[in-house]
Amino acid sequence: MAAAYRCKSRGLAGSLLLVLCLMTLPGEARAASEAPLVAAASDLQFALAEVAEAFWAETGQRVRVATGSTGNFTRQIRAGAGFEVFLAADEQFVFDLYRDGFTRDEGSLYAIGRLVMLVPRGGTLAADGSLDALADALAQGRLRRFAIANPDHAPYGMRALEALRHRGLWDALQPMLIMGENVSQAAQFALSGSAQGGIVAYSLALAPPVAERGEFALIPESWHAPLRQRMVLLQNAGPVAESFYEFMETEAARSIMIRYGFSVPAG
Repeated sequence: MAAAYRCKSRGLAGSLLLVLCLMTLPGEARAASEAPLVAAASDLQFALAEVAEAFWAETGQRVRVATGSTGNFTRQIRAGAGFEVFLAADEQFVFDLYRDGFTRDEGSLYAIGRLVMLVPRGGTLAADGSLDALADALAQGRLRRFAIANPDHAPYGMRALEALRHRGLWDALQPMLIMGENVSQAAQFALSGSAQGGIVAYSLALAPPVAERGEFALIPESWHAPLRQRMVLLQNAGPVAESFYEFMETEAARSIMIRYGFSVPAG
């Protein structure tokens, strides 16, 4: 059996980032090419890579995982992209796809996400879930750039906007905003020096490559609409995709999701 290797990503971002790739022997090339493609919200970049590895260890079956913004994937699905499973960061996108006939059903809630304020270690801005430090830096003219995901198509960007509006900072902060194509890219901006910090997914802040470079604080859930994350099978889903969908509801997968800061529905 061929070994499975994790792809090297370019930073934390990519609108179509392959988190898990397949290395095969020549005789297995066809089987690898038929591994179903899973479209996943970018807050799942690290968590779902581990789930996919656990699925392979448990079943001997492989999936290919692409991460990006939920809104962009929704457009690609409507345009005929060959995904078989969709894990969205906002369940409304799944409901809309079902209404228009692109999915088998309304899918299943697999997680509820959280927002954090993320800053680089040793930076000029403190990690503060109340966003008081951000407000002070803004009022004192010390804030140059601050990162969020693009709220036009990224659910974590939408919720960041809501949290900033709740705190009364949205209007004044807009000229300083740098927007990632997805929340993974926003996290990259927050830590790379492109910005002094950002509002990103808790699941990314907990991932070792991010945690070793940054500090974070949870933002109150009451400041924004819930990040109810829903998965669904697309109309063309095959048996391996169905198995992976079912695996997402097992204790093995749930334990990985919990470790990355997600709340998961009771089994």
